[in-house]
Amino acid sequence: MLVMGFMSGTSLDGVDAALLDTDGSRINGFGLTLFEGYSAQERAALEQATQDALHWNGYGEVPPSIASAAAVIESIHCRAARKLMEISGERPDLLGFHGQTLLHRPERKLSLQIGDPQVLADALGVAVVADMRQADLAGGGQGAPLVPAYHSALVEYLDLPRPVAFLNVGGVANLTFIGMGGELVAFDTGPGNGLIDQLVQARGAGNYDDDGRFAGAGKVQPDILEKLLQHEHFSGHGPKSLDRYDFPLDWAVPLSLEDAAATLTAFTADAVAMAVSSLPQAPEIWIICGGGSHNSTLMRALGDRLGDCRAADSLGLRGDFIEAEAMGFLAARSVKGLPLTFPGTTGIGEALTGGRLWRPNSPLSENMC
Repeated sequence: MLVMGFMSGTSLDGVDAALLDTDGSRINGFGLTLFEGYSAQERAALEQATQDALHWNGYGEVPPSIASAAAVIESIHCRAARKLMEISGERPDLLGFHGQTLLHRPERKLSLQIGDPQVLADALGVAVVADMRQADLAGGGQGAPLVPAYHSALVEYLDLPRPVAFLNVGGVANLTFIGMGGELVAFDTGPGNGLIDQLVQARGAGNYDDDGRFAGAGKVQPDILEKLLQHEHFSGHGPKSLDRYDFPLDWAVPLSLEDAAATLTAFTADAVAMAVSSLPQAPEIWIICGGGSHNSTLMRALGDRLGDCRAADSLGLRGDFIEAEAMGFLAARSVKGLPLTFPGTTGIGEALTGGRLWRPNSPLSENMC
């Protein structure tokens, strides 16, 4: 089955799209990938909706900016899909659509991803699987992370030694541990790039810390770092999920950009190192993917704390597109009724399938999104 998966992360830079040949159990081959960036206007609409959603927090009347942002998400996913189909010359059998997360409140069984799958199905003429978190949340799970099943398939595809861990450093950092017998443990370790991006943007110094240059020129503030590591997320064990906005940045105001970036980079790395105590055993290899794998300052910090850390790209993977590939993989699993989440990944009582299927129900229309 040829699937196309999408990921629009909390960094709000654009949409990743990837083609994958899979039966939902194993990977048969990799297709082309594409990144479609947001325009300044689209990004502004998403940023406004994100801030409005945080203030709304699921109570009362829904802010109108959320509907506007949903239209942006639908439009850019249609653009990305059409471009990828054009350059690849291939039409997928199924789309895996995650949408854009605006709120994640698992304690209230709430996770809001915007974007209407039916719009994509009708505009592209391809069935869409979406709403992959909701069944897990309804069953008492955290609804995140979703990618571990795909990480496990990648380990099989690459025939990697176990135990091994994937560390995705996006807006939030999350790990997947795959044990000797294939057992899965996964959770959010703490902040990823999101806080660093937020800091750099607030100082008018760009959209992110390119290659960790600001952090590399700064000094870690140990007293502040110690307080950050006392956040309630780091107490207790078991599957945990985060929102990138769970950590305020008010402490950074009096610091230089460089010192604040250095402290946040150390925070990300220390949080991962602390998470090792929650694993059955220490991984032999750490595979780093997501935007953090391109940050040499962060990669050095992770290597100092964890040992053998390898960027996913060095193993022949498309590290920036693993989450997009995973959405396609999970879509294939969903239509076959295979589990998407597991007790060791989200805290659900037993392995559980999820997702809903939207089929095209109107003629193709270029104007629908």
